[in-house]
Amino acid sequence: MKIGMIAEMLRLPLYESLDTAKAMGAEAVQLYAVCDDHNFLTMSDEDILKIKAHCDKLGLAVAAVCADLGGHGFADAAGNPERLVKTKAIIDKAVLLNSPVLTTHIGVIDPQSDNYPAMVAAMKESGEYALAKGVTMAIETGPEPGKVLKQFLADVDCAGVGINLDPANLAMVCRDDPAATTRMLGKAIVHTHAKDGVSLQPVDPKKVYDAFAEGGFEQLERENGAMFREVPLGEGDVDWDDYLAALNEIGYTGFLTIEREVGEDPKGDIAKAIEFLKARI
Repeated sequence: MKIGMIAEMLRLPLYESLDTAKAMGAEAVQLYAVCDDHNFLTMSDEDILKIKAHCDKLGLAVAAVCADLGGHGFADAAGNPERLVKTKAIIDKAVLLNSPVLTTHIGVIDPQSDNYPAMVAAMKESGEYALAKGVTMAIETGPEPGKVLKQFLADVDCAGVGINLDPANLAMVCRDDPAATTRMLGKAIVHTHAKDGVSLQPVDPKKVYDAFAEGGFEQLERENGAMFREVPLGEGDVDWDDYLAALNEIGYTGFLTIEREVGEDPKGDIAKAIEFLKARI
């Protein structure tokens, strides 16, 4: 396994983030497609190729592109046609960056919900488009346990769809065991996030992710108290020895992409995370 980081987690301008990631010892970066600093949907192919050239000069791979577009993901059936257009456009940009993976939250998967068939159809359409371009659409773990994701993958039935395993999301929100989920999903895992967190109380994942989608998470915490907390690697509920062992067991040789969304010193926390992982892989 190799170590990467989400470039935007450094909270620096894009090219400065790339230079810093390389200097810190990362072998790859994941790039957000849409954020305050840049937007792949409005950037020209030439602009994207300049990013690729800079990564090449540094010796950095682009492990994945994050195509999160906000809202409820593919759970919003009415919005899926527009979201699919944007997702396919980001896939095209990922191809220019030679990135093999596009990660995204797709909304809360509930096989009993009325919008489930629309989620399956949208994921299949985007996965087939990605597959034709040599890219895998990777669903980020979080709102549902591994067994639900496994069933969803079977229902989508597309080789262009896989999993971005985020162990902290599973531990914090679902109280699901990341190692057991890794062993369950196996070869479907095409990318991972290196993140840790603690669960402070049982939560309803749908309420949590609906609040994220609608901008009401702070209100949800005011009403219910703190629910979970992201912490530096090794300080949370993720059993890293078991989790990394599980990744080895399934033959995962891709990137452990460090994600640090909170904290006053992201660069310092990411540097510690690099050393934490280097000591274990």
